[in-house]
Amino acid sequence: MARSSSGLVAGLTAAALAGVVFLAYQASANMPDNLAAPGSQSPAPSVSASGSPEAKPADPLAVPADSGTGARVVYALADRRVWLVDDKGEPRTFTVMPSTVDPKPGTYAVTSRSGKVAGSDGTPIEHVVRFATVGGVSIGFSAAVDGSMASPDPSKKTGGVRMKRADGDAMWKFAAIGARVVVVP
Repeated sequence: MARSSSGLVAGLTAAALAGVVFLAYQASANMPDNLAAPGSQSPAPSVSASGSPEAKPADPLAVPADSGTGARVVYALADRRVWLVDDKGEPRTFTVMPSTVDPKPGTYAVTSRSGKVAGSDGTPIEHVVRFATVGGVSIGFSAAVDGSMASPDPSKKTGGVRMKRADGDAMWKFAAIGARVVVVP
């Protein structure tokens, strides 16, 4: 019995191998000519996700295209970045530490400013530029007097978008009451 089962396995293996060889032959016989000879055709153009050939990667420091035009403050939530864009379109950009409460994407206006106050987390801050309120929490840009940009306590509802002191100075000079603030995802 052992002899007949090994013969059966050998026969099935040979039949399977013959089937694979036959299918490989059929596939090669039906292959288009331009695929048969490697290197005989010019390379296909590369296409990026945007659909444009040979597209260059986007500049991560460029002002977001969906932020409008003209003088404005642009705050990109996911990038944790702010741009101060003047009338000439020449931006200053810097990173920020977001608060625990984010504004929804949209267009806002600066509603109030404060020179020096205590932040909602108790940290002494300066150059506060407020532009939104979410659930009773004021949202605004500020710089800690000690220059820190620590992550806020996630258990507290804070609205301070922190930046370095030099960036806070630039924000203070740029964003007067009524200045446009555009928040993008």
